[in-house]
Amino acid sequence: MTILGVDDTDSRERGMCTTYLADRVAREIESRGGRVQRRLLVRLNPAVEHKTRGNAALALHTEHPTDAVRDIATEALAALAETDDPRTSPGLVVADTDPETVPDAVAEFAREALREFHTTDDAVALAESVGYEHRGWHGGRGRIGALAAVGAWRAFDEWTYEHVSYRVFDRCGTPREVDHDSVFAAAESGYPEVWDTVDRAEGESVCVPHAPGPILHGVRGDDPDAVRRVASRIDAEPVAHSATFVTNQGTDAHLRPGEIGALRDGRSYRVDGVVSAAPETRAGGHVHLTLADEDAEDARDARGAGDARGARDARGAGDARGANRLDCVAFEPTKRFRDRVRALRVGDRLTVCGEVSDGTLKLEKFAVRESVTTELATPVCPDCDRTMESAGRGQGYRCRDCGTSAPGKTEVRIDRDLETGWYEVPPCARRHVAKPLIRGGFDAPTHPER
Repeated sequence: MTILGVDDTDSRERGMCTTYLADRVAREIESRGGRVQRRLLVRLNPAVEHKTRGNAALALHTEHPTDAVRDIATEALAALAETDDPRTSPGLVVADTDPETVPDAVAEFAREALREFHTTDDAVALAESVGYEHRGWHGGRGRIGALAAVGAWRAFDEWTYEHVSYRVFDRCGTPREVDHDSVFAAAESGYPEVWDTVDRAEGESVCVPHAPGPILHGVRGDDPDAVRRVASRIDAEPVAHSATFVTNQGTDAHLRPGEIGALRDGRSYRVDGVVSAAPETRAGGHVHLTLADEDAEDARDARGAGDARGARDARGAGDARGANRLDCVAFEPTKRFRDRVRALRVGDRLTVCGEVSDGTLKLEKFAVRESVTTELATPVCPDCDRTMESAGRGQGYRCRDCGTSAPGKTEVRIDRDLETGWYEVPPCARRHVAKPLIRGGFDAPTHPER
């Protein structure tokens, strides 16, 4: 068995797509009598600075001679890679091995490529130590992703599918002709097995890209036949060819357990905490909130009292980022997800998920574990039903008209807009690797976005 890994052939401005190149290589192999067992699309760390869009690397698993695969891939890369873009730095790795038996070090390299950072030197040294052929252009940074793609089948256990339909190549750079009503109808026919095809609330065809390049649409889901069936129901311009990729998209494979006070930039985490500062909408429509470690003093205060004093103390503690606090943000493009964040209250106990950048966690989803259901309020006179007034510092409250008194504020029940369970960004804002709630397997009730 031969494994070909390839990465970093496209451009943010000029287009192209590494899936297109990989599929072209696969079709050339098949035209020469070879068999391509699997096309693998592997999403890597979404925080990598040099990514184009989704930071995907590609692998082909094929029963074809290693030398022939290398030559076919080299020829295709030379013809198609957008090397005029100084940011594009292609690389390929060719391995004469079965996907299930790649060395432990290569599988670990693939896992870490999704959660950490590698250098080109790391990739080259490892490829040479295990006897893999490699080649790079313009620095060959793409060898990092290419080697990760080689090791991915052994590195990861959960896989989904994407069926990609490609444009007639001469049409690249022109507006895509897609009947969006047919996209929504097709999406409805395949849901929930096929997901993130559209965003119903925003009226957006998520499966149709906006960037220049050869992809007409890409349909994702849990079953290969289902994604192909949905794609076939979309009315659009002619499809030149199509391919179904096995992928780690929609799996949350980028998340690792983390603790407030021990998070590093450029990594993605799943973190528990208590809301210690009320959500705040800031410039640009971004919504911010602060979490505290559950063992921190301000978290205990927030859980113990929803009164104004506790909220003020928590806000003051959250203003200065510290070892026991974490700033979180729901950016404007997450749309209605921000309303879920705004509905949180000081004292709510959460699990949050997302990438950390400049010490702030960019929210992808969160779970309400326990919510505040009461707050302290100024007492109401039992005789006249009017709100009492303060009797002075430390002297409780009294009714001016009736003379009745109360020693302090009283606990009242509050209505909440959020139920216990998981909430997520809408499909239009979802990262490729983030797991949609509709896929299931979560540890609490889910409230999926469609």
